[in-house]
Order: sequence, then structure tokens, then C-alpha cells
Amino acid sequence: MGIYLCSVHGDDWAADDVLRPAALAIAPELERRGLAPCPPPPSGAFAPHSGMSFEEKMNRPIQSFERLCRAQPDGDACCDALLDWDLLLPIDFDEPVKLPVPAPYSEITTVRSAHRARDAAQLLADSIALPHHVPLHCDNLDLGNWFDSPSASAAAASHPGAWSDDLDASYYVAVYLRAAQHAIRRNCPMYYV
Repeated sequence: MGIYLCSVHGDDWAADDVLRPAALAIAPELERRGLAPCPPPPSGAFAPHSGMSFEEKMNRPIQSFERLCRAQPDGDACCDALLDWDLLLPIDFDEPVKLPVPAPYSEITTVRSAHRARDAAQLLADSIALPHHVPLHCDNLDLGNWFDSPSASAAAASHPGAWSDDLDASYYVAVYLRAAQHAIRRNCPMYYV
């Protein structure tokens, strides 16, 4: 089993026992901040390698990624943007929203902006020189499969850099970068299952 980071589909947002309460609770919070409501996520059937959905298993050690985040000039903000959320929205806002509804792994739901996560992850990607070889679409564990494949070794040989010194940290940089990009591109929330 394990924890997965996944995109939210329209059917899940409207009907799921975990997401429906968050979907209802977030609307007045966004309005109170003067923000547009979160649009319902798109629906659609799964199509491999289409970029229409996102799913990655969070099964690698994360400690070196946390250290990388904390080593940044604004380490606390980097950690918060990437690690302190239960629901990531494709809406641009600064401060987290705390919803009094349970999330799969916490008693309350912490909501953050995919824009802040993307910016933080991009800074990390730049700092470790994450190569362009890393898959852009991650709809069926594509990142984990790439990092475990000979393709990662070939990329390390052709594009050496800090990214290849710690593949666990680089994996999470890629996961959070691609997740935030997916949320913004597809206009859909992201959550942990």
C-alpha cells in the first residue's frame, strides 16, 4: 500500500467522503480572502501517458529532501510550501488555509497554493540541476519508475550534477514540481491517498 500523491478528479471532488467536506469548506474561506472559488476539477477516464491525471507513490526516504528544503535561504517557507499541506489548490494565494475537516492523514485539512509549491520546487530543481530527462507527465507512477530505471543512470552520466548525488531527494523535488505543475496546468487539486 503506502501513501500516494494524486490529482483530484471531478467525480472524487463531488462525491468522495474525504474530499467533499473539504470542497464545501474551502469555498467560504477563499471568498473571505477575496479569491475566486476553486473550480471543479475536470472529469475523465484514465488514459496512460496522456498527462490527464497524476499519481506517484511516496515510498522513498524523505529525510534528505527535508534537509535540502531547510538548506535553502528561506528553508521554513520551502518546507511549508512543499510538505505542510493535505490539499493543494490551483489557486494563487500566500497563507495556508486550515479547514476543520479531517484529511486522510491528519485531523484538519491544511490547504496551500500550487503556485507557491511550484515556485519552491522550481528553486530546488534549479539548485540541484534537475535534468530535462525527468518525465513531464506522471499519471501512473512514471517518476518512480524513471528514477528506478536505467534511464536515470544514463541521465546521471550525460548530465552529472547535484541531482544525481541523492536520488531520493531528487525524486521528491521532481514529484512536488510535477504535482504543482499538473495542478496548475489541469486546474485540479492534489491530495494524498
